[in-house]
Amino acid sequence: MNSKERYKQILRFSIFLAFTALLFWWVYRDQDWTETFEALKTDVNYTWVWVGIILGILSHIARALRWQQLTDSMGYKMTLMNSFMGVMIGYFANMIIPRAGEVARCGVVSKYENIPTSKLLGNVIGERVIDMAILLTMTIITIVWQLPTFALFFEKHIAVGDNLADKSEYMIKMGLIAFAALILVASLIFLMRKSKLVGKIKPFINGLKEGIWTIRKVKNVWLFIFYSLFIWIMYFLMLYVSFFCFDFSSNLGIGVALTAFVTSCYGMVAPVQGGIGAWHFMVIASMMLFLPDTPEMQANTRTFAFLTHGSMTMLYIVLGTLCLATMPLYNKFRKK
Repeated sequence: MNSKERYKQILRFSIFLAFTALLFWWVYRDQDWTETFEALKTDVNYTWVWVGIILGILSHIARALRWQQLTDSMGYKMTLMNSFMGVMIGYFANMIIPRAGEVARCGVVSKYENIPTSKLLGNVIGERVIDMAILLTMTIITIVWQLPTFALFFEKHIAVGDNLADKSEYMIKMGLIAFAALILVASLIFLMRKSKLVGKIKPFINGLKEGIWTIRKVKNVWLFIFYSLFIWIMYFLMLYVSFFCFDFSSNLGIGVALTAFVTSCYGMVAPVQGGIGAWHFMVIASMMLFLPDTPEMQANTRTFAFLTHGSMTMLYIVLGTLCLATMPLYNKFRKK
């Protein structure tokens, strides 16, 4: 990596970090941190934090097994250890630069498994389509179940509703532009199909396409569906069991947890490291719809979000770091 590329990466990281810090400060600007840390010492049942961590690890193992199933359908035998470590390194990379994890995950696995990066990226894109379908289904179920609550949410947070409406219009426009660009690129490739440049790019595009369409060739479809549903059930349960960490949230029920979970998933889409700030805001705002609107209760929900997201973040950092250190040693041992 030359100096110019290094400076670009540092600048990109700094911009994302500044935005993340600003968003986190805005969410917690009225928080009394002395009371927060005191509550974390005395008012938390940490047994449920560990249960949530175990559920999180199970979801990541299922994601690794699903990825292994996809690569197997392409004729590549990827080990479960490399698949799992690649997944965790990807999550860790997202803590540094948003959305960088998908590329990092494919890069490290490609290095040790000799699978083309383009095909692995295609797998990840295919996985994201399935995950988005599951999230949209959960969103519809939650909206139907909690329709009055969501109406109240957007009434209390008009800016969020306006922002989502603007984003929907923006996404439609961007989708049309992307479609037009895709047609243009396809036309250019067709016209220049015999040129050297297209000859170099074509293998990557073909690999990407093969990785995406591998989903159609999965040998055990029902197992693939099971892994996909299991991942999201574990994601949900990670948040749900966290409700039992505090007295004020222990009786809120599964409907509240589902509402908080769905909204938090959209918070994770924000271009910030690990959803910091955006995730907290969505969870706090959704929980407050079901709780008395008092300063004390707002402080409680902020403490809840801080603990829940913090434990999840620590899991990614610890396991991601361990996998970064272990992966070269594991593969060296494998070769021997």
